[in-house]
Amino acid sequence: MTAAKMLAEARRDLGLVGRPNRITKDYAARHGAVFLLAPWCQMSVTKWGRDSGNAGPVLPAGDRAYTVWHAEDGDRLGLWYPGTAANIRKHAKPGAIVFFDWGGTDDIAKIDHVGIVEVNLGDGRVQTIEANTGDACKRRVRGPGVIAGFWNPRYAEKAAKDPTEVMVGKLPLIKPGATGRHVKTVFFLLQARGYGKDLDPKVIDPTVYSPQVVAEVKRLQGDKGLTRDGEVGTGETWPVLLGL
Repeated sequence: MTAAKMLAEARRDLGLVGRPNRITKDYAARHGAVFLLAPWCQMSVTKWGRDSGNAGPVLPAGDRAYTVWHAEDGDRLGLWYPGTAANIRKHAKPGAIVFFDWGGTDDIAKIDHVGIVEVNLGDGRVQTIEANTGDACKRRVRGPGVIAGFWNPRYAEKAAKDPTEVMVGKLPLIKPGATGRHVKTVFFLLQARGYGKDLDPKVIDPTVYSPQVVAEVKRLQGDKGLTRDGEVGTGETWPVLLGL
C-alpha cells in the first residue's frame, strides 16, 4: 500500500477517453447502471485506490463517486489542507487527493473535480493525473487559483520515490539558446515523436537549442495541451518527450 502503486494505477489510464469506459463500468457493476455515463473523475480515484491495494487509506468511508463527500472524508480525519500556495508547496505529496473548485474558492461544498498529485512542482503548483478532464484521463498542471484543497492518504508504508520521477527530476530546464548533450537529446526525442522531421542534424547543430527546434517544441506543446513557452522542463515537456 504505497503512493507509488496508486500513481502506477492512475498512469495506466492516461489516454482513456469517453464513457462508458472501464472505470465507469467497474463502478456501475457495484453501484448501478446510472454510473455508466456519469462524471467519472471521482470514480477513477476510487478505482485506482482499490486496484492499487490502497482502499483503506484512500477510501476510508468506502467507494466514492461524489467529490464533496471524498473531500469531507479527508477533513474528518484531520488531513485536509486548504488549497493555498503555501500549503501546496509544503504539504502536497505524490499520491495526495487534490480537489478543485472552478469558482476559485477553498470551500469543500463547492468542489467540482478531483485528481491525484503526481509531482509537487515546488512553486505552488502540482502536476496531476485527472480523469474526466475533457472526458479523458490526462496530466494537468494546477495551481492555487483552482485548487480548493487536498489531503494525503495515510499510505501504510513510506513509498520510495518512483525511479522515473527521480530520473526526470534530474533533467535540466532547457531554454532557448541552451547548448549541450541534453539539447541534443531534445532534438532527437522530438523527431522520435514525429516533430522536426525536416530538421537535418547535418545542417542544424542538434546540440544548440536553436529557433527552429524551439518552434517544433512549441508545436508539440500546443498539440499536447501544454504551456507553449518553448521551454523543456520536468513538469510538463520532458515527460511528454520521454513518452511517460
